[in-house]
Amino acid sequence: MPFFLMKEKPFTRKWFVSYSLIIIGAFILAAAFVLFITPYKIVPGGVYGISIVLHYLFNTPVGLVALCFDIPLTIIGIRFLGPRFGMKTVVGFSLTALFTDTLTLFWGFEPLVKGDALLSSIFGGVLAGLGLGLIFKSKATSGGSDIVAMIIAKYTRLPLGMLMIYVDSVIVLVGLVVFQDWKIPLYSWIVIFITGKVIDVVLEGVSYDKSIFIISDKHEEIRDKIINNLDRGGTYIDGKGMFNYADKRIIFTVVSRRELALLEEYIHEIDPKAFLTVTDATEILGEGFKSLKEKVTE
Repeated sequence: MPFFLMKEKPFTRKWFVSYSLIIIGAFILAAAFVLFITPYKIVPGGVYGISIVLHYLFNTPVGLVALCFDIPLTIIGIRFLGPRFGMKTVVGFSLTALFTDTLTLFWGFEPLVKGDALLSSIFGGVLAGLGLGLIFKSKATSGGSDIVAMIIAKYTRLPLGMLMIYVDSVIVLVGLVVFQDWKIPLYSWIVIFITGKVIDVVLEGVSYDKSIFIISDKHEEIRDKIINNLDRGGTYIDGKGMFNYADKRIIFTVVSRRELALLEEYIHEIDPKAFLTVTDATEILGEGFKSLKEKVTE
């Protein structure tokens, strides 16, 4: 399937918003490395994980070394994967490198939180996730070791998400070999985990809504409750029972946590044998919620 880059007209509002997100995101990401991650020799995967290891081995600048990895990896990525890495990606990793070495020049190598590697891992992960999330929100990519995972995925058909975990884990283990300290990979995996979770929050937002599938013979009464009392909509799905092949009408709807409690209590009153499946709805787009247009154009 061909991959295309969505081009933005320069100097429009959307263009300014995108590049503002990249600048802010790159600065926050750099702050995470300088203030929390690098001083404790934490190796958070990616090219910055390698750069931190090399920094402690050869006293090289973290940002500059990361940039030296990012540029050839991006060129290799274009060669093997096509032109899926646009100018915003280049600006993103270039600014991150610039901000990292500039902050190091003024701040030095002292951690913001002295004597507490765990707290630094937590806040480093939060800031790194926030910075990367803002960069991703501008429709840029992080480049770096992700490109290696993409290339491997192309030729092996292995899941990209799993390959990215493998690549980052290998880099983390390099830190263990170099620093000879078991705490390093443990703190590093904390950073990687928190970073991923915060990226999801930035991209998808925080939602307390729940999606529900309801199987009940009292589906008409439940429909009336959802529409008239909760002021929500829903969808009927026709199904068939696996045990006795009986026809079933399934209700699918999305409600808030408070509405879920009210709906569950009502269903229990009218049909205690009803079957419900409730899951977290991390992102809901459409009528009654955030529109798809808002999501795409924000």
